Amino acid sequence: MTQNSTKTREQAEVAFGKTQTQFLNRNRTISEIDDVAAEREAKTARLRELRLEREASEAAAPAPTRKKSVKR
Repeated sequence: MTQNSTKTREQAEVAFGKTQTQFLNRNRTISEIDDVAAEREAKTARLRELRLEREASEAAAPAPTRKKSVKR
């Protein structure tokens, strides 16, 4: 009886280990995806800020005037 119980316990532990590994892999993957998304959002915010600054400086500067070309 002890032999049968030990074998069943080992099978249960192996099954639990597989489930635990899948769970930990899933959490790690989700964490990596969250990190990538956070980096992308930070980069987007930085680029948006730079674009708004550039547009503001362009709006403040006078528009360049074009010289009319004279045809001869």
